[in-house]
Amino acid sequence: MNIRFTTTARRGLVALTVAAGLVLGAAGCGGSGDDDKKPKESASAPRGGDSGPSAQEGQSEQPLAELRGQDGLLLRLTSAERDAGGFVTVNGDLKNDGSKRITVPAALRGDETEIIRHGRTLGGATLVDSKGKKRYYVLRDTDGRPLTTTDLGTLKPGESVPVFMQFPAPPSDANEVSFQLPTFSSATIEISG
Repeated sequence: MNIRFTTTARRGLVALTVAAGLVLGAAGCGGSGDDDKKPKESASAPRGGDSGPSAQEGQSEQPLAELRGQDGLLLRLTSAERDAGGFVTVNGDLKNDGSKRITVPAALRGDETEIIRHGRTLGGATLVDSKGKKRYYVLRDTDGRPLTTTDLGTLKPGESVPVFMQFPAPPSDANEVSFQLPTFSSATIEISG
């Protein structure tokens, strides 16, 4: 299942998440009691009218990095964009570059209890700013769902799925960061914007 948010939808979700988090933090409470009114969709539920690049367009551009994982998995990072809301969105494709059908490893979601509850995701991804000596984790919504592609299952040989991960933005002078994902090699990527 290919799941993707448009850039506008991601920014809207992040702005809503941050606003809700600030309200909850300022009020000093853990919840509003309105759980029944919250949508039950995953953070990366499909939306119509995706205006992102097609798979063919994405393949013609030069990747920021290609990271090798276990069993022939290949993560091709195509963009890392800083937006005005203080976030960085990393886009790419996760591909089965091997000759056998593989299940996306659960280890990619990391080991945090809050993220584990939301299935197979890329919630274990981090950005490391070695200059500022800080690590940035994938953002989460108010229900603890990671703001990344979710519901990753199995991939046939040669199959790829578009993926995204959203992080808090490092300071504006930190344009080069190390991208890390469990079971994959790490790579230095450049943030644009």
